[in-house]
Amino acid sequence: MTPYEGPYEGYVYAYPHKTAYRPLDPRPALSEVWAGEQAGALYVHIPFCEMRCGFCNLFTRTGAPEGLTTAYLDTLERQARAVRAALDGPSFTTAAFGGGTPTYLDPWELTRLFDLTERAMGVGLREIPLSVETSPATATPDRLAVLAERGASRISIGVQSFVDAEARAAVRPQKRAEVDAALDAIRASGIATLNIDLIYGIDGQAPESWRYSLDAALAWRPEELYLYPLYVRPLTGLGRQDRAWDDQRTELYRLGRDHLLDAGYEQVSMRMFRLPGPPDTTASTDYCCQTDGMVGLGCGARSYTSALHHSFEYAVGARHVRAIIDDYVRRDDFGVANVGFALDEEERRRRHLIQSLLRTEGLSRNLYRSRFGSDVLDDFPLLDLFPDWLTADASAVRPTADGLAHSDAIGPALFSPRVRALMEGYAAC
Repeated sequence: MTPYEGPYEGYVYAYPHKTAYRPLDPRPALSEVWAGEQAGALYVHIPFCEMRCGFCNLFTRTGAPEGLTTAYLDTLERQARAVRAALDGPSFTTAAFGGGTPTYLDPWELTRLFDLTERAMGVGLREIPLSVETSPATATPDRLAVLAERGASRISIGVQSFVDAEARAAVRPQKRAEVDAALDAIRASGIATLNIDLIYGIDGQAPESWRYSLDAALAWRPEELYLYPLYVRPLTGLGRQDRAWDDQRTELYRLGRDHLLDAGYEQVSMRMFRLPGPPDTTASTDYCCQTDGMVGLGCGARSYTSALHHSFEYAVGARHVRAIIDDYVRRDDFGVANVGFALDEEERRRRHLIQSLLRTEGLSRNLYRSRFGSDVLDDFPLLDLFPDWLTADASAVRPTADGLAHSDAIGPALFSPRVRALMEGYAAC
């Protein structure tokens, strides 16, 4: 375990991170990569936004010149056809359009995105759960009408704060009236699940203003809420913060968690809260992120199988992102994996562990044993490493309430030395 450096060492949304990927030599054919693999999830990446938020380190660009979105969709269709040809009759159980901001596309372009995805990948997007990301400026009734008609079952909107001054401090200039209009339009569209993203730790944010944003979000009774701590990442638009910032974020996290629990939400992970209720017929329990693969389309998307995670080149800085997108729209060689990370047996065990431990239900010891033939506590001395943050019984290893609060310390602490070295090597480039 690495030395403890505080509760906010890194958000582990995937393992390994793309900064651990390297050019593959030789580049394997996708038909070999996907032989015998289950591609349960489909992710389509649209790398365009109307603005660049100060906290953002996503692979995205602003101000797409005329013709670029059309060229991007043309290339996306070429890639989709090549990828589908390499797959052995995929049966997708869930799908997402992310970014960037997919609703940066106009209604005609969104219609084309649905058409090409369904046609090229052989998937009926009305028949499986489909999540789409949006923003206050682009969640317009005409765009939402396309999403609703074509089967979107969940829409996620990045509000971040209902306080205009806090939004400006996060370099997310928006007006409360614009946010309310977008949420009105989403509810009017009839899309079943609304998720609202909020951020805590913004400069000048106080417990009172954080509670105000929480209550403003709760007025819409969203089916899901994600509460994100603000991270100051390399290559983003915000400056460095001092050490006391950890204490501020921890206080606001606990306030937000308790407020949502009191409002009847259940906690799924450090970030995710949802309303309990009867089973959602649009939801799927067939996809398991620990065991099933994902097909990613678009220049910023990752794909993964049990043995290889792969994508195109990765960047955050605007100049490099633009160069990668420009290269992508000229490509025709989509039958091979370009950049990636090969997982050996130890890394597969470690990935399963990390993907499981950072959620409230924890890691199923039976699932782990059936997959790897050993017990997770024999493979990893977890209770010795995190005695106050994890608890175990015969069926599972689960995070405690304090463990969930320290998810962003537990995840990075479990990275392998190999992955850590590759990530540090990327940062040094």
